[in-house]
Amino acid sequence: MIIVLRSAVLMAILLLVTVPYGLLGFLIFPFGAMTRYRIISSWATMAMWLIRPIVGIRYRVIGTEHLPPRPSVVLAKHQSAWETIALQRILPPICYVLKKELLRVPFFGWGLAQMPMISIDRAAGKEALDQVVEQGRQRLAEGFWVVVFPEGTRVAPGLKRRYKVGGAWLAAHTGAPVVPIAHNAGEFWARRAFLKRPGEITVSIGPAIDTTGLAADEINRRAEAWIEAEMRRLFPHHYAGRREKKAASGTARPTPGAPGSR
Repeated sequence: MIIVLRSAVLMAILLLVTVPYGLLGFLIFPFGAMTRYRIISSWATMAMWLIRPIVGIRYRVIGTEHLPPRPSVVLAKHQSAWETIALQRILPPICYVLKKELLRVPFFGWGLAQMPMISIDRAAGKEALDQVVEQGRQRLAEGFWVVVFPEGTRVAPGLKRRYKVGGAWLAAHTGAPVVPIAHNAGEFWARRAFLKRPGEITVSIGPAIDTTGLAADEINRRAEAWIEAEMRRLFPHHYAGRREKKAASGTARPTPGAPGSR
């Protein structure tokens, strides 16, 4: 019962403060990309400040010494909405590759539209990859790190989907390093679950992959290999005693790994 009440309180507060942030997005439209990011991303700072005392979710980060000194492409596990909030506080200024439909969500999408995101049409196939490279090159030049969830949607701990090539494609075409990230947020903040359970999330940042001279498929393979190995090293209880499991992946397409609905 306590978990239900705490989860309800957190949801109510986040919904309440999202409305003024969405309206704020309209007012700061004339500002530069980095200024808009710092203003709107303060929502994430506030959310992280609330999450620990209300629902008891803590986190620790290992491997920060692996972060390169220049803007990079981040390929990360996607298990919940938690990491979409937390990575804004863990990493330097970031932008996400996301499906453009999210920008039409009232208030949340309006504020999101003022952030320096990379919005794509996931049904566009090869054209979506071109959108990622065109917009991603600009974001990297502006000083933003580009975060891609290569599995394309939230996947429960212990499962995996096919790693899509979008983030690796951007890195191959820009020469940006790739930083792999593993975590277990889904243990405590599950996909589409109302209840948020107390506990400690571990976020592990892997050694940067030098993409010089590498094809996108090879970059993707190396990132996937590190992430999946690290998941098994840190969270063996999700894999012990079971054969390799995969979430249903649907029709395979060479499209970028944009987040699903949040």
